[in-house]
Amino acid sequence: MVKSMTGFGQSKLDNSDVNLSVEVKSLNSKFLDALIKLPREFSDKELEVKNIITERLIRGKTSIAITFQKKEAPIVKMAINRGLFNEYYESLQAVAKEANAPEQDIFKLAIQMPDVVLQQDSDEDLTKDWEVIAAHIHQAIDQCDDFRIKEGAGLQQKLLSYIDNIGEFLHKIEAQDPQRIQLVRERLKQKIDELRHVEKVDENRFEQELIYYIEKLDINEEKVRLRSHLDYFVEVLDHPESRGKKLGFISQEIGREINTIGSKANDATIQRFVVGMKEELEKIKEQLLNIL
Repeated sequence: MVKSMTGFGQSKLDNSDVNLSVEVKSLNSKFLDALIKLPREFSDKELEVKNIITERLIRGKTSIAITFQKKEAPIVKMAINRGLFNEYYESLQAVAKEANAPEQDIFKLAIQMPDVVLQQDSDEDLTKDWEVIAAHIHQAIDQCDDFRIKEGAGLQQKLLSYIDNIGEFLHKIEAQDPQRIQLVRERLKQKIDELRHVEKVDENRFEQELIYYIEKLDINEEKVRLRSHLDYFVEVLDHPESRGKKLGFISQEIGREINTIGSKANDATIQRFVVGMKEELEKIKEQLLNIL
């Protein structure tokens, strides 16, 4: 099975108590790159959300946006940071004395300074709210994952067609190879006859050089390995888990065999087939960039 790294999912809740929206988007990336937007009161949950994304979506440039609002105004509990208030008050009082300024507004200024008055939310309420949010995070990720599977099915069909096309070109090369060998033998025979008329040839040494030359032109091993790589690529495509990186490694091996066939073939017809295989392989590499 193939999964795309492109996906989208959302989950919403709108009832008498809350208005909640969770949206998940993902694009292709070599690694996990997560952008998380949380409501202020749940900012401490960022690591937990990232762990969920890592476990479920694994790779990709992923963004998750969460909006949460209670419809009834909550009972706000306040607390005074007395130590900080005293520091502010004493500092303002000292400055006022140095400047011979009135002190009647110092209390008002000190109580309005940052972090003096603290809003305390009920831990129990926050826990219950987060349980609701977390459930909808999983639902949105489920949708995103389903989207990836559907996109992956289309990518898999494309990849199979490209692999089939490479296989067809390989079949044509296999059909052309005997003719290529015959042409090579004829050219060698012609050169041999020419050399024998010009100078005396060491037959033993000549035989050795001839065998070496013919072996350098032989592409049988490359054809066998290429066929094996194509079969293995299809096998990995059908694996229950999406394995984009592994498919990338196999495509590299396919490319090596194609390049070797092209460099050793010494035949114009086979070279055209090699060019066709390279075109199909480039399409494969382009699609693999978006596979999980």
